[in-house]
Amino acid sequence: MKSPEAGSKAPPSKQRRQVARSVTTSKIHPILVYPFRNPEDYTHLKALYAASEEWLAQPQIYARPMTVIDRKTHYRAASDPAYTEFRRKTVEAHSEILDAWTVDTCQMWYTALGAAYERGSSKDVYWVIPGDFDYGSPTGSEVLGRLPDLPAICAELDQDICVGEVSTDPCHSKQLIDTHGTFALLYNWFPAEARDIRQYTERPRSEFFAIRHDFLGDMLKRRWYAYEQTMVMLLHAVFGKKRITRFSVGDISDLPEGRETLASAMQQVERTERVVKSLWRERHGARTGWTDQYRRLEAQSEQIRRSALIILEKLLV
Repeated sequence: MKSPEAGSKAPPSKQRRQVARSVTTSKIHPILVYPFRNPEDYTHLKALYAASEEWLAQPQIYARPMTVIDRKTHYRAASDPAYTEFRRKTVEAHSEILDAWTVDTCQMWYTALGAAYERGSSKDVYWVIPGDFDYGSPTGSEVLGRLPDLPAICAELDQDICVGEVSTDPCHSKQLIDTHGTFALLYNWFPAEARDIRQYTERPRSEFFAIRHDFLGDMLKRRWYAYEQTMVMLLHAVFGKKRITRFSVGDISDLPEGRETLASAMQQVERTERVVKSLWRERHGARTGWTDQYRRLEAQSEQIRRSALIILEKLLV
């Protein structure tokens, strides 16, 4: 059953009350995802870890924040004194560091969520916060101020997953990718589920989300995809009739130039197709005669992918 969007317009005092009430039933586990590419300027990360310091000061509400850092990122920056100082004095001071060798961001989530899950309990909520957004901007500061409502919604409204939606206009590159690529492919492979997901969110690949303990445990025990895992979680939430809601994050960006490159957009569409095809086979591959349906869907999928890439080339170049 669809639940209403919540939390995005609540006044600060109400937001604080929501979080405070949630401690009676659950603890929130903040998971900070360090950028894959170490930034030259730490302004935005400093703002994020200033917020993390506030969460540390509320142990009755939050578990100690965890920061997952890919080892490739670490070794590329290890000779830079600015990185080593920032890691020691800021990241380590305001969170527990989890070093991991990972393929991509979604595998960083997998490693950190798994570690947090093993320390959590049945009513806990796990909150993923990407580290590569412009938190140091005036808008970013506002976003950080209300972002704790995202996991609080999971606790307060007893939701299994809450997806954070970044505000974008219809011509924004990420929105174009989701419209012409992500949703078009979802409608081909999982049409009923795609309609349900679109009722909840226009950002099925969002990096901002919170997930409850039981649903996270279910997802961790399934095949985890190194790409587009938010989309996979939403599909499983619909398959399993889980409770889904969304939260309006606000106008914040992780794109230095304000838009995706065509090469990046192409990669995102292609890997989305790989994931939905693999998930479809996983769900239908045991049925008799599944290959005929698969070939038909695959032919349609190829046409959708090619059309999406042509449209994106026109709009992004």
